[in-house]
Amino acid sequence: MTTAPTPVPASTPAAQSGGGAPGPAAPSTASARTAKAPRPGRRRSGGSRAWLGALPLILFFAIGFGLPAVAIAIGAFTTSSDAPDGGGTFTTDNLTSSLQGAYWTAMWGSVKLSLLTALISTIVGLPLAQAVATSRFRMFREAVMSASGVLANFGGVPLAFMFVATLGNSGEVTKRLGLTKHGWNLYTFSGLSVVYLYFLVPLMVITITPALEGLKSQWREAASNNGATAVQYWRHVALPVLLPSLLGGFVLLFGASFAAYATAEAMVGSSVPLISMQIGDALSGNVLVGQGNLALALGLDMIVVACLVMAVYLPLQRRSAKWLA
Repeated sequence: MTTAPTPVPASTPAAQSGGGAPGPAAPSTASARTAKAPRPGRRRSGGSRAWLGALPLILFFAIGFGLPAVAIAIGAFTTSSDAPDGGGTFTTDNLTSSLQGAYWTAMWGSVKLSLLTALISTIVGLPLAQAVATSRFRMFREAVMSASGVLANFGGVPLAFMFVATLGNSGEVTKRLGLTKHGWNLYTFSGLSVVYLYFLVPLMVITITPALEGLKSQWREAASNNGATAVQYWRHVALPVLLPSLLGGFVLLFGASFAAYATAEAMVGSSVPLISMQIGDALSGNVLVGQGNLALALGLDMIVVACLVMAVYLPLQRRSAKWLA
């Protein structure tokens, strides 16, 4: 009976080269990776370099926003330089006066105008953005987005002049259609709301279009395969996912409308009570003696409202980013 040959072990590299002593063992994969890993000190230096890159932006923000905000806060709680005591004395009269009488009426008028225009712009801008996001024509999408970018930043005196020449009491459209006979008046709260929609609707289109493009086609296909109609898809799938983005866009439009000044000043003046108009009058000297810092208190009220708006907007933006990532 024959036996199976015993396998001969392969010779080591040292034996093949003729050396008597075995050579050093080759480093393992784990040790090689450990040797190539960057040192902790290098990571810290990279992080510090990143902060150095953001330093100009931080300085610009601190100088352009931080210092004026601090100056407004200090001036809101001190007496004006034209006060009988010479100014600089701590007081809360400025802040108290800014929340009473005509100033409170102006604050509430700005809030109502911002809420109304932001709500209408959200409702109108969503289907327009959906038409842009689902369009198969690239030229149409680029044209609408470019026009929205221009119109969203078009305001001030040119916008007011355009509407006065078109829909004013002597405007071309007003005279041709006889709008005055039907009670139309551009220089009212309703007319100012129409003017604000001119730049708020394009801003909503720019804001919500990326969220609409983030809706996955698999969601619509799955809903269709399960027998859902288009209305059911939007009600139970698309709108719940888009809700944080819609609310964030609404808050952003509210802030843009609340802070607008030049358009309302050039078109309606003081006929529509707005907090921005009151600040302009206070800065121009149309206040009582010793209340020059009242404008700073009104500005502080607007900063508080803006901070509240941002406190609502940022969490909504993060939540929508998780769904649409």
